[in-house]
Amino acid sequence: MTASVTAYRELPPPRALAPVVACLWEHDLAPGQEQRIVPDGCVDLVRLEGELVVVGADTGPVVARAGDGPSSRTSGIRLRPGAAGAVLGLPAAEVRDQRVPLAAVWPDAGPALAEALAAADAPGRLTLLAGAVRRRRAERDGLVAAAARLLGEPGARISAVAAALGVSERHLHRRTVDAVGYGPKTLARVARLRRLVALSSPGGPSLAERAVAAGYASQTHMSDEVRRLTGLTPVRFLEDAALTAA
Repeated sequence: MTASVTAYRELPPPRALAPVVACLWEHDLAPGQEQRIVPDGCVDLVRLEGELVVVGADTGPVVARAGDGPSSRTSGIRLRPGAAGAVLGLPAAEVRDQRVPLAAVWPDAGPALAEALAAADAPGRLTLLAGAVRRRRAERDGLVAAAARLLGEPGARISAVAAALGVSERHLHRRTVDAVGYGPKTLARVARLRRLVALSSPGGPSLAERAVAAGYASQTHMSDEVRRLTGLTPVRFLEDAALTAA
């Protein structure tokens, strides 16, 4: 997230895909523009600079920069946490922190889909991406989906989440790594970051109060985690997030 992000649009997925797809999206970047991407627990299928790629779950920040040519439009489909392993047909950890050509993951469909996307307009690209995911007939890992929901609660502990779901911590870790790309501990950190952003508003609670409400043990805990996930201090990150959303 950065203040320089100007034209980002999310669209709801087709109803049939709602269990596994969080949204369809488009993003326009002007020449030389930068975007800071931070972990969100999701895997995306993205048409990026003419290439169709799988963007694995990130564990740290990525800064993308547009070229100096004409404005570029990126189209993508965002998979819900817990859906990536089934949709991709491989453990999601294999693409963690990577950008992998879809043809390497779906050799039977990737090249033909990339060719069709190259010939389509912007709305058509989103339709093609949605259709490709629908044909996978994948189902989200219900256990991991439930774990992601529980880990999204302030003060959630992995041991308590595993017990509530009737599995061992080791089993929950394995399932989460396969379905999301990383384990419950990282997923919980991402959830805290998202809560912190959601609690931030002009004239709202102080940063210390937001840290407690988001589930951080202390301001130091918040600072360390925010820096790890975003590459910025909490104050700078939240300033950028507010400007991006404006």
